[in-house]
Amino acid sequence: MPLIAHDSVQPVPMLPGVVRRTMTAGDRMMLIEVRMEAAAVVPMHTHPHEQTGYLVSGRARLQVGDEVRELSPGDCWMIPGGVPHEATALEACVFIDVFSPPREEYR
Repeated sequence: MPLIAHDSVQPVPMLPGVVRRTMTAGDRMMLIEVRMEAAAVVPMHTHPHEQTGYLVSGRARLQVGDEVRELSPGDCWMIPGGVPHEATALEACVFIDVFSPPREEYR
């Protein structure tokens, strides 16, 4: 089992104010850290992967389908594959996301 130091993983800019690190990736799941600056947005999108996650720090607004919630540290989500979703950082945030199956474009 590989042990990975956070600082050994290269950050990858995704969008303005949004950076991801692919922390681990196996055959059936992938762990991603996403950091968003205040007011950064991951616009509405879909993908076939199931996605679950956890807000480590900050505050964010998450829309999943027609449901919109404001998230605080410790809040979690589950997004079925194919469901439209969007995230807006209300303040600087750190998210942990798990994808199944892994997103090949994030390897």
